[in-house]
Amino acid sequence: MRRHWTGVIVLVAVVALVSTLPAGAVGSRCEECHARITPLLVRDFNRGKMAETMTCADCHGEEHTGVDDADRATLPTIATCRQCHEDRAEQYLKGKHARGFLAIEALPFTHGQPDPYVAGQKGCGGCHTLGLVDQKARESESRKYYRYGMDCQNCHTRHAFSMREAREPEACQTCHMGFDHPQWEMWSSSKHGVAYLMDRKAHRGPRCQDCHMPAGDHRVRTAVGFLGLDLTTQDPEMQKYQASILKGLGVLDEKGEFTPLLDVVKAGDMVRLDRADFDAERRRITDRCKECHGASFVEANIKNADLMLKEINKLFAEAIEIVAGLRRDGIIEVKEGEGVYPQLLQFYEVDTHIEQILYEMFMDHRMKAFQATYHMNPDYATWYGYAKMKKDLAEIKELDREMRAAHAAAAK
Repeated sequence: MRRHWTGVIVLVAVVALVSTLPAGAVGSRCEECHARITPLLVRDFNRGKMAETMTCADCHGEEHTGVDDADRATLPTIATCRQCHEDRAEQYLKGKHARGFLAIEALPFTHGQPDPYVAGQKGCGGCHTLGLVDQKARESESRKYYRYGMDCQNCHTRHAFSMREAREPEACQTCHMGFDHPQWEMWSSSKHGVAYLMDRKAHRGPRCQDCHMPAGDHRVRTAVGFLGLDLTTQDPEMQKYQASILKGLGVLDEKGEFTPLLDVVKAGDMVRLDRADFDAERRRITDRCKECHGASFVEANIKNADLMLKEINKLFAEAIEIVAGLRRDGIIEVKEGEGVYPQLLQFYEVDTHIEQILYEMFMDHRMKAFQATYHMNPDYATWYGYAKMKKDLAEIKELDREMRAAHAAAAK
């Protein structure tokens, strides 16, 4: 009797599910099983526009036909989407999102992390799977989770792959929030974000996509980039501050010569190396600004944002040089294979309190200071960024005096 009622319940559930599908949905043999096994997945796919012309086999192949061969189902990659969306795929592949995986793989601490943290996507890997994964990594047994990485689904979430959903700012929130890239918090509490969120239908304020993906351009690139650097600047003071930062990043050695890490920076498209490229990316954003604001207003705000970035880098460069001095003088141990400058890309994998403060200044407070500046959120730029950078610098100077005094006393 129990088995009879279980079958009836499943049948009713399937009928109810099928009755909610749009009339234009193609339907497929796959749904005969998956309407019972993963019913909400089936419903999600069939409520999307692709269900009108496609079936599961178009993305997952036809080798999987039953319970015993589920591992034969093909997992989509950017190449799968590219078959129908050539233009968008080309744009995406030229932008920074496609290099998200490269950025995390290049970090010196990544390979020492627990496998679930990166490969299992429970830490940094949870967002950085957005980037492309090479075949070697896909086939690696120690990094077996990498083969589950994909691209388009991060914004057009499976299985509906909704364009409307991907156009909303919340689609960006999953990754662009929190410690080092709180764009959601900055935008949603800025005048732009508030104006949009209070009346989405009127669309009075810009969404993330309006500025960073004009006309649906999937390239998603900016002038100063994630690192907040303008390597094309002719300002000698800015060049000096950036030199200290680049030494801390390991892109320059102590003598100011480029290291092999420059190739990683280039491959990751982390900075603009050509002035024409920098100007083109800047113009791509400011042209959007000028659709709502006067040209003089836009130019004044961008100029002040650039000057603010210079002040931010000045504070950070001073902090870097103080810590480098402690390492140079043997007060902080320099490990084998490391240079004199602090290893900024080690992040929290450092042994001293002063270097932990420098790391937090770099990845939290400096990021918030300059990103909020360009996102038109002065309160966020001040209290979550610039003011905290000044606090960091004061603590670093005090620790520098204490560590030098303790070192001198020990030497006696």
